[in-house]
Amino acid sequence: MTTPAGIAPRYRRLLEGGSLDRLRYAFRDMNRWMLLLWRTGLGRFAEVWPSGFGRILVIEHAGRRTGTRYRTPVNFTRCGPDLFCLAGFGPRTDWYRNVLAAPDIAVWLPDGRWTARAEDASHSPDRLAVLRRVIADSGFAGRVFGIDARVADDDALAEATASYRLLRICPIEREDAPGGPGDLAWVWWPVVAALGLRWWMGRRRSRRDRAG
Repeated sequence: MTTPAGIAPRYRRLLEGGSLDRLRYAFRDMNRWMLLLWRTGLGRFAEVWPSGFGRILVIEHAGRRTGTRYRTPVNFTRCGPDLFCLAGFGPRTDWYRNVLAAPDIAVWLPDGRWTARAEDASHSPDRLAVLRRVIADSGFAGRVFGIDARVADDDALAEATASYRLLRICPIEREDAPGGPGDLAWVWWPVVAALGLRWWMGRRRSRRDRAG
């Protein structure tokens, strides 16, 4: 079978067997590190290089059964005042199901934490055009899956992403709340102090060695 332009052969292999589950676990582990970057104040750089690192926001959502608060980094694109993101693992994606059950959420953006309202846009008339933008703004994540939205034609892209779910997020109000982006930014002070102390001690030792 000929693979359409923009859809790598590995994409179909990802959908077979346990490959997709292994990829889900890999992204879950990577998201822990991404969340740590946001918490240490580096989230402001989340849109510096969309074609490389992608555009990334963090969704605060409640577990649909337990009510436990979760924070999930996802790729997104901007369309006017609205934000759009994808559930690339389809309707069984946990965070997507949580958001549908409790659509009043909060999102972390480079300029701070916002209250927001989410709604499913998977059947929107402009679904494919928006979906293409989200994948393009996902940077390396889209290429890991094997989809290059810049060159795939509409038919190939629609077939490859038939199971994807599209979510529209409407930011409402910016607010400062405990536990938001940058809540661990204080860790940089002891890190800088430790590096400065090490540099100072190194210089002092070097001078003593030269004097001796």
